[in-house]
Amino acid sequence: MFLESLRKRNPAFIEATQNLHQRGNIPADAYVIDLDTLEQNARILKDEATRLDLKIFAMTKQFGRSSSACQAIMRGGIDRSVAVDMACARATHKAGMRIGHLGHLQQVARHEASAAARVLKPDYWTVFNEVKAMEAAAGAAAAGRTQDLLARIHAEGDTFYRGHEGGFDADQVAEVADMLDGLEGGRFAGITTFPALLYDHASRKVLPTQNLTTLSKAAEALAKAGRRGIEINAPGTTSSVMLSALAEAGATQVEPGNGLHGTTALHAVEDVPESPAVLYVTEVSHLSGGKAYCLGGGFYIDPIFPDYDVKAIVSSEPTAATSALRSVEVPPPSMIDYYAMIDASGPGAPKPGDTAIFGFRGQAFVTRAYVVGVSGISRGEPRVETIEYTNGEPAAWPL
Repeated sequence: MFLESLRKRNPAFIEATQNLHQRGNIPADAYVIDLDTLEQNARILKDEATRLDLKIFAMTKQFGRSSSACQAIMRGGIDRSVAVDMACARATHKAGMRIGHLGHLQQVARHEASAAARVLKPDYWTVFNEVKAMEAAAGAAAAGRTQDLLARIHAEGDTFYRGHEGGFDADQVAEVADMLDGLEGGRFAGITTFPALLYDHASRKVLPTQNLTTLSKAAEALAKAGRRGIEINAPGTTSSVMLSALAEAGATQVEPGNGLHGTTALHAVEDVPESPAVLYVTEVSHLSGGKAYCLGGGFYIDPIFPDYDVKAIVSSEPTAATSALRSVEVPPPSMIDYYAMIDASGPGAPKPGDTAIFGFRGQAFVTRAYVVGVSGISRGEPRVETIEYTNGEPAAWPL
């Protein structure tokens, strides 16, 4: 889906990756990050957030919490992460980022709350119910600090991906705020939801969800109850061009993820300011039945898109040319992606050892791929900075 954007806007990234792979500097089955472009994208987002007086936290799961990527984002001006789970929190904390937001989307497990409060000291901690709030507050109290808590809220008509449901009834938000304030070690700080924005395929626009209206109404109820300075955390499909709409809706916190590396759904159809900064590289293993089988492990076709003709650039030489494009059959999610099958018909058929480049809206953290950070592409001097697993730990590669 994003291969055309890569070819159009960052062909030097494609060619540098092909060259590094062919030289044996980076592994097959790897998400590769253009650190120079990532830093530039972070700066674009940070500058716009600053202009609009928005707090900004970086989501890192899509590129596997890479330590070199976290450092590039910090150089771009974003020094805090949103940790979608404790694995994100551990990796980004180790990389030097502060934890701006913990507990959303995944709540913190009971026996991890104390360590999270003591060591990570998140600026904000989202809770879905009173029990999780008590755990967070107790951990903070034991550490001698008071934790700012965000209440995840929901109302009739809100949109949640299956498996993401949960939170407090928005109609009870004033009572929830009082309850959180009553916890030793806890303090009510604001409200959150996900997603606040979604891409609409029919209009080819990013539109607000009912969830964003729910946040606005809840903020009004809190204001009527005498509360001021309420934080409104509004993540979802976050690129620099959408920040003003979020600010106008009352948001105070934004959390770019795919926007940092130029792969929100909007980036697939428009030239949004952020440039593509991530790709997936693998290699052809063998031929069988008119197909070239390439090594898998990191294939992820985002279900937000309808089915489409997946393509790869397949070559033994650096190129982003149309002539190198081949259609690819990717195994369905119900299968293990040991391989994907590249069309090997016609002239110039792929051969074992060829490099295959894909443009995915990745979720590296749910794959078994490597994650590679490469600097210097913008200067024509590509250099591998890190080769890691998707938990941000150094990879034992090649052995």
